[in-house]
Amino acid sequence: MTPTSAASPRIIRIAAALLLNDHGQTLLVRKRGTSAFMQPGGKIDAHELPVHALVRELEEELDLRIDPAQAIFLGQFSAPAANEPGFVVQADIYQLTINTEVFPAAEIEEVIWIDPATDGDVILAPLTRDVILPFYRASLNAIA
Repeated sequence: MTPTSAASPRIIRIAAALLLNDHGQTLLVRKRGTSAFMQPGGKIDAHELPVHALVRELEEELDLRIDPAQAIFLGQFSAPAANEPGFVVQADIYQLTINTEVFPAAEIEEVIWIDPATDGDVILAPLTRDVILPFYRASLNAIA
């Protein structure tokens, strides 16, 4: 192993959603046994398309069924993993607007809706805090 590869972060590939409601709020989730809130979503299985991973994860975690055709691809973003030290999450992010209630399931302990212009006064995962919310805020400012 070379020094360069030893210092290279380990990558976790995920698909995640910027879920919005009719009031412009975004949904964040907190996994059981953790403190940081993040976008719902999860790991992409081998030979699985990111949007299909998102559909599967939203159903498992929130009992939310979505049409993959409604998911708008925003891009691929990276940040340090919130719950796995030494790892970086590489996330394919999709935007969806929903008008249905969601409930925590599987490993999700808590769900909250926040105004994306704020941090919601909660602990946020690095990807949400440093990348996704600033990206979304910038897109809102570009429209205004």
